[in-house]
Amino acid sequence: MNGPIKLPQSISLALPETIAAKFVERKNRFVGLVELDGQIHAAHVPSSGRMRELLFPGNTVYITPMPPGKRTSHRILLAAYGKTLVSVDALLPNRLIYRAVASNILAQFTGYDDIIKEVGYGTSRIDLFLKGEAGRCFMEIKSVTLVDEGVAKFPDAPSERGTRHLIELAGAVTEGFRAAVIFLVQRDDAVYFTPNQVTDPAFAQALRQAVAAGVEVYALTCQVTREAVTLWGQIPVHL
Repeated sequence: MNGPIKLPQSISLALPETIAAKFVERKNRFVGLVELDGQIHAAHVPSSGRMRELLFPGNTVYITPMPPGKRTSHRILLAAYGKTLVSVDALLPNRLIYRAVASNILAQFTGYDDIIKEVGYGTSRIDLFLKGEAGRCFMEIKSVTLVDEGVAKFPDAPSERGTRHLIELAGAVTEGFRAAVIFLVQRDDAVYFTPNQVTDPAFAQALRQAVAAGVEVYALTCQVTREAVTLWGQIPVHL
C-alpha cells in the first residue's frame, strides 16, 4: 500500500509545551487520571472517542497544565502509539482545516472568501459554511485517531450525531448546496480511510448513501510532534 499524497503546501498549529506522563484510567468521557512524578492527577480528555488503543493503563501521554480554577489540573494533548504520536484533541481538526481553507491550501476548496463556523442546517450544526465565487458549501470535519494496520477508521464508538450530520449534508446537496466531509487523521501512519463498519454500521451506510447523493468525502493525514500538528497529506477513501 502506498503512503499519503503530500499536499502542495503544509500548514501547522503550534502546541503548548507538554510533559510526558503515564495514563492510569479513564474516569468518564472527558476526565482521565495520569501519573506524573509519582502523583496522580486528573486530566481533561478533549475527545469523546473511546481511544482504547491510546488511553490504556501505563501508556505514555503528553499533558499540559490547565489554568487555575479548572476542574482538572492538566489536559491530555497527545498519546503514544508505539513510535507514533497521535493528537487526541477533537477540536484541533476544525481549527486546522479552517486555517487551511482560509489560506487556500486545499485545492478542492479554493474560491471561498467567507468561512463561517458552526452554521445551523436542519437539526444539526455543521462545522463550516463556505461562500464565495465557488458557490456555497457545507463542510463537516471529523477527528480520526484510530488506525489499524495502516487503515484509518471512524468512528471508534457509535455516533448517532455523526450519522445525522451525513443525512443533513445529503439533504443540502439536494437543495443545491455543495457538501463535503473531511476525515482528519491526527497521525501519520494511515494509508487509506474507511468507515468503521464493525463499530457503527449505521454510520458506514449513511456515508455510502451520502456519497451516492453527491456529498464529497476526503481523508487527510497529519504529522504530529510535541511542538505542532501539521496538515500533510491526502489518502484514499474506501467505502
